Amino acid sequence: MRQKLVAGNWKMHGNLVENQALLASLRTQLVGLDGVSCAVFVPAPYLAQTQQMLAGSAIAWGGQNVSEYDKGAYTGETSAAMLLDFACRYVLLGHSERRAIFGETDVVIAVKFVAAQKAGLTPILCVGETLEEREAGRAEAVIARQLDAVLEVAGVDALAKAIVAYEPVWAIGTGKTASPAQAQAVHAFIREKIAQLDVVLAHNLTILYGGSVKANNAVELFGQADIDGGLIGGASLVADDFVAICQAAQSCTVAA
Repeated sequence: MRQKLVAGNWKMHGNLVENQALLASLRTQLVGLDGVSCAVFVPAPYLAQTQQMLAGSAIAWGGQNVSEYDKGAYTGETSAAMLLDFACRYVLLGHSERRAIFGETDVVIAVKFVAAQKAGLTPILCVGETLEEREAGRAEAVIARQLDAVLEVAGVDALAKAIVAYEPVWAIGTGKTASPAQAQAVHAFIREKIAQLDVVLAHNLTILYGGSVKANNAVELFGQADIDGGLIGGASLVADDFVAICQAAQSCTVAA
């Protein structure tokens, strides 16, 4: 059975005081969750605080983005080596906000994927369609294109050391959520696409769902055959909500 992963993306939220309370609460509550890994993705200025407060705990942490460059005259960028200096295990790549707001292309995201893995980070590759693309019947084509960009430069074997997160853009921060059946269908599509290249790797690939996951819908979502956990946005900023979602993931592993 694939281990569940619940990852909280704080986006551009938080401050030193709020973070301290949230991280302390998570450290205390997120213990003994067999079969479930938990992680948080905090804004870069708070990586040092996160490392200090979570070191030695069961919770991992990571960067929300990474530069494709190792070093140099790239003002404002954060390299993979810099993330490693703060003991990051993961890095988010291709989040819909990076694609839509900051114009990151499939090609740029693929290059960042390679740079992250080369440094020893585990990329969480985000893929997903907009409402317009879904309504036009292009959801699978869009996701296939996003995956292919990475597969072409990194090869399918690279996914053995990566995680994929399906985030329907139309269900992020909107309060809308793909039904469990809709989410499962896309997850199954992703797994089948990879299975065409490597059956064993596809079976073991962790695929997260990210799209307004809440405590009250997590069990039904995580109980789907191909959904291996969640990439959590707003609910990850409230300790009790995030803990409840992590516990929901554990209940699904026990039930399985």
